[in-house]
Amino acid sequence: MRVLGIETSCDETAAAVLEDGALRSNVVLSQDAVHRSYGGVVPELASRRHLEVVLPVVANALADAGVTLPELDGIAVTCGPGLVGSLLVGLSVAKGFAYAHGLPFVGVNHLEGHIFAGFLADPGLSHPFLALVVSGGHTALYACPAPLSYRLIGQTRDDAAGEAFDKVAKLLGLGYPGGPAVERVAREGDPKAIPFPVAQITDGAPDFSFSGLKTAVSLYVRRQGPLTAAQTADVCASFQGTVVKMLVRKTLRAAVRHGIRRILLTGGVAANQALRAALEAECAERGYAWSAPPPVLCTDNAAMIAAAGAARLARGERADLALNARATLPLA
Repeated sequence: MRVLGIETSCDETAAAVLEDGALRSNVVLSQDAVHRSYGGVVPELASRRHLEVVLPVVANALADAGVTLPELDGIAVTCGPGLVGSLLVGLSVAKGFAYAHGLPFVGVNHLEGHIFAGFLADPGLSHPFLALVVSGGHTALYACPAPLSYRLIGQTRDDAAGEAFDKVAKLLGLGYPGGPAVERVAREGDPKAIPFPVAQITDGAPDFSFSGLKTAVSLYVRRQGPLTAAQTADVCASFQGTVVKMLVRKTLRAAVRHGIRRILLTGGVAANQALRAALEAECAERGYAWSAPPPVLCTDNAAMIAAAGAARLARGERADLALNARATLPLA
């Protein structure tokens, strides 16, 4: 089965071809340069850029894979969640290709795509497992008891972890995207230098909260005045360490509570090496299995969409041309 995946949920325009589980091509065009001066993604600019480049990106993916549209067996496209204007660009292209060439197509939940990135990296990944999906727009825990089955265990109640990274980077003048910038500067700092607060959910739910931490960083920077390079590094290291502590602690507690001994870390923030190292260490201590895609498959890409779509096409699922984009599409 040859499947074309198309991903335009936010600010990456991506296309990939998957053939019988093997990745034949994976093209990602970033919009970082478009949004850098704004310190974050501007939805209108993102959708306009998708319109400009989506067809060349798809053409490059097909050329890299050495296939043409009529030679495909299906098309998978992200239909939510995400920026609705951006989603509509990819969805419209997928519908046009499917109609013109008589190809079946399916809509894929972006979060399910991140989970399927785990299968691309580790074909031996087996159910049940607990997925920590952590990115710029999402921070959630999903129990995955069986193929294509998901149960929401916990989620952020305010900012996503990646959003907090971006906002702290902007506060410190480190540029956009914030996650890699904060991680880079944090390598020179002391993660124990500043005791930033760890959010406590009073009702005991396995949820996350990062808005208080973000505010604590802002207040600390304001009190200190202009920061030296060393102080900035300590702020980054302490902030990052606190985020990692919250993510790992909540994930392991949820795994224990639900009796799940395998953890998948995925999403854009899963590329953070401090987070990967901390989760690996905690899992090793408890005898849990864990895995994470390589960084290139953690950030938004179409390979993961093609993988999830191939699984749904193989199960006989089909979408019709009435399929619409949903900015807040739930996974479970």
